[in-house]
Amino acid sequence: MEALPGSGRAPRGRCWALPTALLCLYGFFASLRPSEPFLTRYLLGPDKNLTETQVFNEIYPVWTYSYLVLLFPVFLATDYLRYKPVILLQGLSLIVTWFMLLYAQGLLAIQFLEFFYGLVTATEIAYYSYIYSVVDLNLYQKVTSYCRSATLVGYTVGSVCGQVLVSVASWSLFSLNVISLTCVSVAFATAWFLPMPQKSFFFHHVVSSQVSREMKVIDCKNRTVIRDDPALKRVPGWEDIELKVPLNAEERSAETQEQKVDISRVLKELWQDFLQCYSSRPMLCWSVWWSLSTCGYFQVINYVQGLWEMVVPSQSFKIYNGGVEAVSTLLGAVAVFAVGYIKVSWATWGEVALALFSLLIAAAVYVMDTVRNIWVCYASYVIFRIVYMLLITIATFQIATNLSMERYALVFGVNTFIALALQTSLTLIVVDSSGLGLNIFTQFMIYASYFAAISLVFLVSGTYSFIKNCRRREEMSSRSTASPS
Repeated sequence: MEALPGSGRAPRGRCWALPTALLCLYGFFASLRPSEPFLTRYLLGPDKNLTETQVFNEIYPVWTYSYLVLLFPVFLATDYLRYKPVILLQGLSLIVTWFMLLYAQGLLAIQFLEFFYGLVTATEIAYYSYIYSVVDLNLYQKVTSYCRSATLVGYTVGSVCGQVLVSVASWSLFSLNVISLTCVSVAFATAWFLPMPQKSFFFHHVVSSQVSREMKVIDCKNRTVIRDDPALKRVPGWEDIELKVPLNAEERSAETQEQKVDISRVLKELWQDFLQCYSSRPMLCWSVWWSLSTCGYFQVINYVQGLWEMVVPSQSFKIYNGGVEAVSTLLGAVAVFAVGYIKVSWATWGEVALALFSLLIAAAVYVMDTVRNIWVCYASYVIFRIVYMLLITIATFQIATNLSMERYALVFGVNTFIALALQTSLTLIVVDSSGLGLNIFTQFMIYASYFAAISLVFLVSGTYSFIKNCRRREEMSSRSTASPS
């Protein structure tokens, strides 16, 4: 559709390119952090000189707690502030995190650093939802793939660069953190150029209609424009309908009308949507797996560097953490791409598939923990990430299939919150020094058992559902056979 004469607006087809490009640029540089795969080594090394107990049992748990506490307020603030300010907050938090990583000293300072990193992860929702407020619905799938690919490529490039600089150029980990700080600073600068959205899902509903030189279909009852249809010029009675429309209808429809909703009403709508979304058994099934598995996934990736460090201390071995992260990310991306071509009746086999793949994840974590060989640990971690990325993509597809974007955002937020609540409980009991404060090997044995329990739950549920469906089909078949022809 062409732009309106004299409106000063670009054609709709061109409007999405600039914000998408800027957001992808932001996502790339925000994820380009070559020092991240070597974080544990850096904290345990001479730069920070922290002990293993301090890092694993007193510092890393702070991220989990802060992420949980910040998630819901940030979720509401993101929508209320219309995304861009929260993206800027994320960029600023990244800068603070890496600046403190360079210059902060002592246990309390690094714990404070972890709080800011919790803020970084809590504000990721702004990055992934911003673009939906500035592009048309038919572009959602395309821009989503661009934005997710940008972060994936940024993380992979950062991991590869970090590995090459450490293994080949023998750069110090401090230098890698300087590069990371530079990259996140570029991301923060890029975020300032993002256009400010005029709408959001919950607090700022926008009703806008573009006026063109074509005639439009008019809903006589509500007197609102529904769609363009030049053929209606030939419909009998069109002139009468046109006369009933107020003379200023075009001017009013050309303007963007914002409907602000108060917080109490938004919360009430969210609660009603929550009840309706989770009343569906398939939705509940996939959401339960999402929350349970994401909890375990967060725990493993948070502490896997510590496991590698215990298996082979980096002082006596050239570590390849960056290369492993890059390989697992790339192979996971391939698996995610391939899942779009898998033709499976997930309604029938979904729960059984979740059970079997969860068992494979449990086996990978168990091997990581019991076979004290660094290469076996690396290979098991790659398998772990590939399987998780594959399953979480399938779960996302299944959940999003019958949901509007607003309800998808709600379900995503609720599932993530539940995952974090479970992770917080697990961290408090297993990891935190105020709880059991278990060593890293015992922790990973518990994580392997955790995924095995998930597998058992879904195997039982899937078997029950399969038997129930078979009986239902038999009953329907017998009824159709018994009915007279």
